[in-house]
Amino acid sequence: MKQLLLLLLAGSAATPALAQHQGHLAATAQSDPHAGHVMSATPPQAPQSDPHAGHATTQAADPHAGHSKTAPPAADPHAGHTMPAAPDPSCPPEHAAMGHCTPSARPTPTEIAPGTPPAEALTGPEYAADQIWGKDAMDPSREILRSEHGDMPVAKILIDRFEVRAQESGDGYAWDAQAWHGGDFEKLWLKSEGEGRGRGGLERGEVQALWSRAIDPWFDLQAGVRQDFGFGPDRTYAVLGVQGLAPYWFEVDVAAFVSTQGEVSARAEAEYDLRLTQRLILQPQAEVEVQAQDVPELRLGSGLSSGELGLRLRYQIVPEFAPYVGVAYERAFGDTARLRRAAGEDRGGWSFLVGIRAWF
Repeated sequence: MKQLLLLLLAGSAATPALAQHQGHLAATAQSDPHAGHVMSATPPQAPQSDPHAGHATTQAADPHAGHSKTAPPAADPHAGHTMPAAPDPSCPPEHAAMGHCTPSARPTPTEIAPGTPPAEALTGPEYAADQIWGKDAMDPSREILRSEHGDMPVAKILIDRFEVRAQESGDGYAWDAQAWHGGDFEKLWLKSEGEGRGRGGLERGEVQALWSRAIDPWFDLQAGVRQDFGFGPDRTYAVLGVQGLAPYWFEVDVAAFVSTQGEVSARAEAEYDLRLTQRLILQPQAEVEVQAQDVPELRLGSGLSSGELGLRLRYQIVPEFAPYVGVAYERAFGDTARLRRAAGEDRGGWSFLVGIRAWF
């Protein structure tokens, strides 16, 4: 009984203290945001990094994951069609509009071996227009085209050299001229050259009349006659030669001669125009003559008979007229030199030249 009373007294004494402690806790909870948290004695340890942290784990990879579901596309009218390739920018517009310049439209080139053309290249008509308009209608048109492009007759007179020569043995003069008339393929040529002494008169001269035929774009084949006059008996020769423009722009003239007496000779000449300025032109020139037999009456010996080297500097006042000065060296060789010495003549020597070049 006495113990029961002690327990009751102790409980009644503890109740106000417990209530006071609970009210203190409630007031603390309102003012402390961390109230009710369990404080650990040691600071929390940072968790170890997980390489798979934040990754969602799925049972199997979905090939459509992340794709939005859309309605099936409408039927494409061009499905299964091959789009044509873009035309070549260099193709003419009228050809591009017709689809002629796409790679698929271009035929594969066929390799043709060098040499003669294939047989099928020569099987068509000579003039395709004749198949449409008729030969009688096209012949006059072709004749007009031919006459306007290469078949017009033209003419030229060229005085290549007309000069006075100051020599130790005495002053002299010389000329070299030519003229022609015709078209691109056929021409009539006249040539003349010669020399003389100031007091001794004409030593030698010649005139040639030649028919010329083009054998390629650069050379003409020439044939005709040559008539000599001056010292000694006159001679008439048949002429066959080639004249034209050699590689590197050398003007060449090569001819063979057969006289009415059966005497055979040949001559070769070459010259080159070196333009120093637009008006100043330096012209080197060389000429050689060869005889097949001796002709004592003309003081010509067999073999290499004579040669000449010249250098002329001309000033082109206008294209048609140019005065010049220069030097030349002439020399006789072999039997020709022997025949000249026997006649009291020099074998050759230097000459100072003053002359003009003109054409019309």
